[in-house]
Amino acid sequence: MSLACGLPLLECVYCLGCARWAVKRCLHTGDRDSATWGHAAAADFAPVPRMCRIIMANYDDPSSPTPTPTPTPPLLSPTVDPANIVRRRTYAHTRGRVTPYLVYLDHAHADIVLALRGLNLGRESDYALLLDNRLGKRRFDGGYVHNGLLRAAGWVLDKECDLLRDLLHRYPDYTLTFTGHSLGAGVAAMLTMVVVLNLDKLGVCRSRTRCYAVAPARCMSLNLAVRYADVINSVVLQDDFLPRTATPLEDIFKSILCLPCLLCLRCLKDTCIPEDALLKDPRRLYAPGRIYHIVERKSFRCGRYPPVVKTAVPVDGRFEHVVLSCNATMDHAIIWIEREGQKALDLMLEKENAMSVPSDQQMERDETVQREHVEEHKAALRRAATLSVSGIASAYGTFGGTWPERSESFPLSGSKQPRVSWDDLIEQVFEKDEDGQIVLRSSSPSS
Repeated sequence: MSLACGLPLLECVYCLGCARWAVKRCLHTGDRDSATWGHAAAADFAPVPRMCRIIMANYDDPSSPTPTPTPTPPLLSPTVDPANIVRRRTYAHTRGRVTPYLVYLDHAHADIVLALRGLNLGRESDYALLLDNRLGKRRFDGGYVHNGLLRAAGWVLDKECDLLRDLLHRYPDYTLTFTGHSLGAGVAAMLTMVVVLNLDKLGVCRSRTRCYAVAPARCMSLNLAVRYADVINSVVLQDDFLPRTATPLEDIFKSILCLPCLLCLRCLKDTCIPEDALLKDPRRLYAPGRIYHIVERKSFRCGRYPPVVKTAVPVDGRFEHVVLSCNATMDHAIIWIEREGQKALDLMLEKENAMSVPSDQQMERDETVQREHVEEHKAALRRAATLSVSGIASAYGTFGGTWPERSESFPLSGSKQPRVSWDDLIEQVFEKDEDGQIVLRSSSPSS
């Protein structure tokens, strides 16, 4: 009799528990992901709208018989000068190895920019790039990365290495910036990591190299995402689905027509997995680097609000859960990110101008913000080290180690040495084990 009464009670408790988790996930809003983060400074966020406009210049393909209209001509014309586009590569040039990109000289901001466009739903080659991956397939610098995106980065650097080196030599005071949207953002992040590991090949230092990944896909493991947070920045608009879902990219884009159903299932699945288990999975990929989260909607409130930008180098809760929102796909659009980013920047500048801070105090405050970023980065590294992520046996370690100005894993580039492709350089840090799996070489000179 007691057993018969106990079973319905257990069923009720189980159902209530499942309902609680489901409701918790359904009521999860995008602004909660960055609720505890600090506000971004205008100087740090200022390049983001500009990068978005340079990325959008890729969508006007002059070699196409029916060129795609530029999304926002009024915004592009005063910012992107066609005369400063040093090189433009379309699908005819890349032959499906990477999305179209351009190299742009931004003299007004002393910046050399390599910008990649996002995925084209009408191009099979872009899908092939996404499909070139599986969980834990590619190890890199002590972590895991997306195999197809890394190979695309190697191809770009192989083609543009000489041009970038010449531009950096011609403009020694300019910074080198990699940027991209969606699929291109993942390639840009890979580009930055490979360049930072081979700074001598381009003749640039780490402090002059940076990346702005706009609406990026999850493309690198947690240890890499935290370690490279000083040079890689990710920009996410409110409820954007792509940086939040750990679903393999190929599953997302194969299911583009029933994407809401896929996101709902993924949301419920992640809810049932403890966060500690997610963080300790060394193969799980994340959005790269420091996160800039543009927040314009709040819980249980209708309409858009004046956008604010939150920033952090998160470890726990790094966009772990999908937001079930009707704006989850719209917030992924580069046009909306540019518009809301520009609004947020204008508000930040207006607030700073209203305060009328003297130049000396402004400089001191900027230095304080930079110190806070460094301390925040170190705290993130310490927190990540306490996770004791297993499964990565490499000479680089998991989270520890210093950041060299040059990696000894690749040969030096000199005039007497034959030209080596970036694809070959990437392959030199890998080897195959007895099962045919690609692993990081244990005999690296840096060990």
